[in-house]
Amino acid sequence: MKIDIYSASGTKSGSLDLPSALFEAPIKQGLMHLALVRQQSNRRHPIAHVKTRGEVVGSTKKLFQQKGTGNARRGPIRSPVMRGGGKAFGPRNDANFQKNMPKKMRRAALFSCLSLKAKEGSIVGLENYPETVKTKALSELLTKMKLELGRRIVIVLPEKHRSLELSARNIPRVKTITAQYLNPEDLLLAKHVVFLVDAVKVAEEVFGRKDGKEGREAKDAKEKNTKSTTTKNTKKTLNKKSSASSAS
Repeated sequence: MKIDIYSASGTKSGSLDLPSALFEAPIKQGLMHLALVRQQSNRRHPIAHVKTRGEVVGSTKKLFQQKGTGNARRGPIRSPVMRGGGKAFGPRNDANFQKNMPKKMRRAALFSCLSLKAKEGSIVGLENYPETVKTKALSELLTKMKLELGRRIVIVLPEKHRSLELSARNIPRVKTITAQYLNPEDLLLAKHVVFLVDAVKVAEEVFGRKDGKEGREAKDAKEKNTKSTTTKNTKKTLNKKSSASSAS
């Protein structure tokens, strides 16, 4: 899959082939939903908090005797059924909303998001950006690239780019992230995704490498081939030495 590349002046300068492993993966909507819910849940910090009956300040004395009064049986005034007492099953600020997901599923969800944006034609490339901090210049560049200002725009950087980050932070709904921090939420909510050319290479190096069993098998095969080559070369050297000594 190819995308258009723009220069720093806003003119189209060519095209770029996107890595098929990242941008042509199967689009799995259910997996993308799970990854998005996980990301938002892990960021959640609950604020609502109520006190239980053990935390409410009040007397622990039994209000009146158990029998003989004709009233309902009552314990201390801090009971949840009493006005001003503790709350039963109320929200707590120590609630845990953390969710886990295997690494392969996270990678697959990210590849699905990238492939979806590529299929929609929402991804464009940018060659470079000058080392000048100017919000107006970046705004004009995005306009020349035919991007809709006012909609969410994500600019993916290969590494920290101070001038581009400072120029973008005053433009509403424009966000800059580095390639190693690509995530489903930013990609799915974005109307346009701008990749610097070097950022595509960084993303391929970070997320395209093989992990786990596949990576170990590839590594073992490479080491095996290296050992066999070394053994063959050693045997050849020994044979040459033995033939030379016999000839002498």
